[in-house]
Amino acid sequence: MAQGADQVVIARADRPVTGALVSVHCSRSEDDVKSRLKRRAKRDGRGVEEEIGRTLRNALREENQPPPKLGSRIAARFAKAGLTADLPELRGPSPRSADFGK
Repeated sequence: MAQGADQVVIARADRPVTGALVSVHCSRSEDDVKSRLKRRAKRDGRGVEEEIGRTLRNALREENQPPPKLGSRIAARFAKAGLTADLPELRGPSPRSADFGK
């Protein structure tokens, strides 16, 4: 293994009641990342290992999907605001070159 590289060990054991249990060991991980994972797991009522597995699955799922286009992202962001009518396009003065007073 290259010097300074993180070591990642992933083990999986199938559990009959709750499904697969994933155990992940990352040496030399950033303390901030570890604490953020712990906070998110606690907030969502999951264990840290379950949160890591969920995060990895979501990251890999998103990897295979093209990102939404800008218009779709804007519409999704404002969909909860209750705006249903189209907005008129704003028209103003035509753009012009900057004058730096040479």
